[in-house]
Order: sequence, then structure tokens, then C-alpha cells
Amino acid sequence: MIAKRKLCAVITARPSYSRIKSALRAIQQHPLLELQIVLAGPALLTKYGNIDNILHDDGFKVNERVYTVLDGENITSMAKTVGIGLVELSNVFYHLKPDMALVIADRFETISVSIAAAYQNIPLVHVQGGEITGSIDEKVRHANTKFADIHLVCNYRAKKIVERLGEDPEYVFNTGCPSIDLAAEVLKKPKLNFDPYKKYGGLGNRPDYAKGYVVVMQHPVTTEYQDARMQIEETLQAVKDLKIPAFWFSPNADAGTDAVAASIRYFRENYNMSHVHFFDNMVPDDFLRLVYNSQCLIGNSSMGIRECSFMGVPVVNIGSRQSGRERGCNIIDVESDKTAIMNAVYYWLGNNKPEQSFVYGNGEAGKRMAEVLATVPLRYSKILKFQDEKPMFNSSTVRVKRTPRQKHKIS
Repeated sequence: MIAKRKLCAVITARPSYSRIKSALRAIQQHPLLELQIVLAGPALLTKYGNIDNILHDDGFKVNERVYTVLDGENITSMAKTVGIGLVELSNVFYHLKPDMALVIADRFETISVSIAAAYQNIPLVHVQGGEITGSIDEKVRHANTKFADIHLVCNYRAKKIVERLGEDPEYVFNTGCPSIDLAAEVLKKPKLNFDPYKKYGGLGNRPDYAKGYVVVMQHPVTTEYQDARMQIEETLQAVKDLKIPAFWFSPNADAGTDAVAASIRYFRENYNMSHVHFFDNMVPDDFLRLVYNSQCLIGNSSMGIRECSFMGVPVVNIGSRQSGRERGCNIIDVESDKTAIMNAVYYWLGNNKPEQSFVYGNGEAGKRMAEVLATVPLRYSKILKFQDEKPMFNSSTVRVKRTPRQKHKIS
């Protein structure tokens, strides 16, 4: 009987779960794989959307919970959170003894996963490498790529970028994006089949959304965190003046989050925002249905680039956070400017929904990923091969001129 490979997936944030859910399901069902799940960082905190109960309801067992977030939401606390994560996850891997560890995408705290695994000779699997964006995510993503031994990328362009970073092409697999799998399932039954207010509560008035609404999800940009308040207030002003029913979701745990949360609270308490309702979190399926049935998504979330392109949902993408990512025809890029945001929303309100784009896959990524992980040869060291290059030196022909030893007198 062949022993199952133990794969430990570390989920550090609310959006990461929707990105990997279909792959977790396929790994869980694969006869040659054993799934271990570790929840860490913001994924365990209510203010950022605790997903512990969501995983339980979806039939997943959480093997370990690791509390690593240092409060403060600034660049120093981010760095310290990474350090705490490295210490705690090193112990987790030591006890769970996985055959592989899986790190997701590019959030700042994911680098703790990569270092803890690589330094303990655990083969590291990286999902969603090879993409280009702004913010600190760019550095973290490519750092995760260099630590990783197995690469599960979302499209052909990402595959080529990972290979250009020096990774072995035989270990770079274009599986598509697993978050598209979930979007594909939602499209089979896209009707909004739940009442957001009754099911999720939230804060603020409860506007009538039957005739249309927008969804807002905007995160601080960590490399521009000092501008977080200005950037979110431009969006708040735009949404306030649009007077369209809006569902606004809480930001990620990044540097600048405190300023974003404070501005949202100030607007909620001091301006007429009766047409806006604020949520912390939703299960991925419900959130995707909510977005699919909206008139457009406003903000800077990567789901606007990925899932919304596949579902054909209009997006007003604000600022630099998603700069460089491949796009479908569903994106209008604008700066953090109230007028530009409003004009882009008005454009989508007056035009048909964009066509579907398959730039991030067709909905079969999870199964492909599980099959790769069950069969790929495991290794935790890298030997780069430069087959087209000749050796710089040939030991049989190089002659070394030796100088005679000098005699030294001791005085």
C-alpha cells in the first residue's frame, strides 16, 4: 500500500481561502494525499473575517491555529508579525511533519510559511506565483517563488515569468487559478438566493437593493500606507455622492488598515451614508453571488481581476495595487480621485456587462493541482542547469602559475 503524502496548507487571510478552496477539496478527496490545514494570522481574527467556522461548515478539519498578528497595522508591526509567524510555524511544521507545505500567493505574512518550510527541508508548494503587481506583494510573491520547489501558476505568462526567475520548468505547472473553480460553480446557480442582511447582519441602514447595487472592497496599499486615508476618502466621497445602494466590505490586515477603518467609521457617523451597508465577511460562494449580481465592483481587490473577469462583472479598479496583472475586458483603471471613480461607475451603468475572460483558467484548477501534488517527485534543493553554456574553466587545460615561496626572517 502506497503511503499518502501529507500536504500542509497554511491559510493566513480571508481572501486566501476562496483562492484555494477547490484545491483543498480536491486534495482532501485524492487517494494519494492527506490534507493538513493550518489557520494563521488575520484568518483567525474576527475584525478581518475569521474563517474558522467557515472551514468547519465546509467539511475541513483545522489541524493547528497560530495567532501571529501584532496589532498596529503599520509597516513595523507587519515586519514583527512575520517574525512571530516564523517562530510559531516552525513549531507547527516540526509537530505535523508534512511531506509538503503549501503557501498561497503574496500576502506579507506568507513569507513566514516559506522560510519555516524551506529551513526545515520541507518541499514548498507555491500557488499563484509569477504575477506582477504593485505594493509589497510583488516582493513577497517572488521571494516565495525562490523559496518554493513546486510552482502551481495561473496562466502561461506567469509560468514564463517563474521560469525566467531561474526555476526548473519541470517543476512549474500551469494549472489555472483555483479561485476560478469556485466562480465556475457559482455561475451554474448565479441567482442571489439569500438575504445579506438576515444572514450576515453588518452595520448601517438597510437600503433596498432590488433595483441594483454596487459592491465596494478597497484595501490599503502597503507601499503607500501613508496615503491610505486620502485614498479611501476619495472612494467614500464617490460612493456617498453616487447614492446607489452599496455593500462595503472591510479591508485586509495591512499597514494603513487603521486609517482606512477610521475614515469609514467617520463617514458612517458624520455623512448621509444611508444607502451604504457595511459587512465584515461572507462565505466565498455568497460573496461571489453578491458580486455577480451587482452593477459593478469598486476598489482594488484581486478578485476584480480574477473571478470578476471570468464571471463578466464590471470593475472599477482604483490605484496601483493591481498594477501589472493580466486583465480581461471588465476593468476600468482609475486613480484615487472621486470624479474619476464616479465617471467609471457611470460608464458601467450605461453599458452592457463585459464578456467572460479565461485568462486565469476555466474552472478545473483544483483537480489539476491535486494530481500534480500526488505525482510530482519531491525535492527540497535546487540545482540550476545551464545546458547551453560552456564551462567557464576546464580543469584539464587551465594552468596555474605558482610563485616561489618567500623566506622570511624573524627579527
